[in-house]
Amino acid sequence: MNPDLIKLGSAAQALGGALGVGLLVGLERGWRDRDLPEGGRVAGLRTFALIGLLGGLLALLSSTPGLLLAAGLIGIVLLFAVSFRRASEAAGTLSITTAVAAMATFCLGALAASGQAILAVGAAVVVALLLDLKPVLHRWLRLIQPAELNALLQMGVLTAVVLPLLPDRGYGPYAALNPYQLWFAVILIAGLSLLGHVAVRLRGEQQGLLWTGLLGGLASSTAATLALARTARNQPGWHVPVAAAIVAACGVMFLRMAVVVAVLQPSLAPRMGLFLVLLAAAAFLFAGWQWRRRQASGPATQQASRRLFDLPTALGFGVVLGVVAVAARAAREALGTAGMYAVAFVSGLADVDAILVSSVQMLAQGDLPAATTAIAILLAVSANMLTKATLAWTIAGRAVGVRVAAGYVVVALVGLAAAAFQAR
Repeated sequence: MNPDLIKLGSAAQALGGALGVGLLVGLERGWRDRDLPEGGRVAGLRTFALIGLLGGLLALLSSTPGLLLAAGLIGIVLLFAVSFRRASEAAGTLSITTAVAAMATFCLGALAASGQAILAVGAAVVVALLLDLKPVLHRWLRLIQPAELNALLQMGVLTAVVLPLLPDRGYGPYAALNPYQLWFAVILIAGLSLLGHVAVRLRGEQQGLLWTGLLGGLASSTAATLALARTARNQPGWHVPVAAAIVAACGVMFLRMAVVVAVLQPSLAPRMGLFLVLLAAAAFLFAGWQWRRRQASGPATQQASRRLFDLPTALGFGVVLGVVAVAARAAREALGTAGMYAVAFVSGLADVDAILVSSVQMLAQGDLPAATTAIAILLAVSANMLTKATLAWTIAGRAVGVRVAAGYVVVALVGLAAAAFQAR
């Protein structure tokens, strides 16, 4: 094929991407100002299309287009600067959003012409979406309270600043203390507290608690229990819905475990997977029964003060996880393979996921019999429920602890009955 034709086709494709970028952003800007009279808006669909196309043309005109692109960007800035005063007086606003969108469109047009058309068009879609979501975003900003903003910023520091700096490797006895994983657990606890607050704001006081349990169980039912128990401690009138949410979080944990088993070891799914689903059903039924009785707890009193970001509690949970991690490895080294059950129980005191994945992988490698794997997982689950019942009782009080313990007893009885039926 003629090289000139190939080169021409490539250039046309690049300019098409640049034009598409301008049309996407211009569509939103033109639609928003569609009711203004002709000539009453600074930039609309055609102007933005031309801005994107200009960025693409300047990117193609030189092998080193840096100066041309800089000059083009400066020209666009000057044009909007000249028209800003008149446009702001006509519209009664000081917004520079359209000018910034034009600068972004110019740069994305140049990016599209530089061989990154897909990335540029995708970014243009995001720009147009952000522009279109102005009412929604502004409404969210008005809803955010000062304490919530402070909590979000602290979470950002812990997640985006501190976490990436921590090494993801083991230290200390048995190399069991992983700073990255322990700090991630701290962030998880703090994040679930924020999740609970957001759920309460969106779904109402008591319904928000249930959503905290359901969503928290997807990540860590132990962490969800800790966050919910702290809520009940601060608000005694919520002991019934909090207990229901904690048991519901345990039900979600069983479903999550069943998915892990089915993915990592499909041969266990017919028995172990269904068994875990049955335990989840028992937990959800008990939680639903408790939830229907929540009005019996009386109206919730107004909460005087509630820390959205409970860092001390989260740090304490991280310390507990570190201690259990060392203890589990010490038990494994002291007892060997025969101590698998002890390790499973000790590990389950903090979290079931680690022992679940380890035992299923050992089964897949032929290092562990299927019966031993099932018993180890059940021991981990039992220990985990014991931990969560203890947390609920000690932190939230007897009113919550009794209900959570009763729910776990029901789950355990269903599990024993199902195990006995399978053994027949």
